[in-house]
Amino acid sequence: MAKFDPIMLDIPEQLETERLLIRAPQWGDGKPLNAAIRESLEALRPFMPFARVTPEPEETEQVVRRGRLHYLDRTDMMMILCDKQTGELLGATGLHRINWDARRFEIGYWIRTSRSGQGLVTEAVNGITGFAVKHLEANRIEVRCDDRNHRSAAVARRAGFTLEGVLHNWKRDEDGVLMNEMIFAKVRGTDF
Repeated sequence: MAKFDPIMLDIPEQLETERLLIRAPQWGDGKPLNAAIRESLEALRPFMPFARVTPEPEETEQVVRRGRLHYLDRTDMMMILCDKQTGELLGATGLHRINWDARRFEIGYWIRTSRSGQGLVTEAVNGITGFAVKHLEANRIEVRCDDRNHRSAAVARRAGFTLEGVLHNWKRDEDGVLMNEMIFAKVRGTDF
């Protein structure tokens, strides 16, 4: 019997929620994504390594193009958040740290500061969870975050993820401070 190869999965390039279009990255997304990052640097810096140094638009375009390739080869599934009505690029999300054998995925997310606090990230997480269950046959979906990132943990809770545990002194942040990582999950047979 041939070994499963995820490249053979026919996976949609996008999904829609009530207010969002969530799609695979495309060439040209770098400039608007960079603008969203620059707008949100203060909120992103403590928790997102890519925001520690202000990226140039060309660097963000390189990330987007690599993200597109990884989406196609199924090694990582970066996705772009867009306002469904206006088309404005709002941030990024996706399925990361993929284990195809176990069908385990980790959802990551961030949204531009001017659109935070509107429930859009929770809506995105719920949409991506449904996408992973339906199209990827997910058995386990995780949200992991620094225990100091209260907003991210609140999103996981609102989206119905269960806190399974905290990895204490898990790693050091860029300033050398030991961090704790919270692990939230939804599991097939229990949560979906």
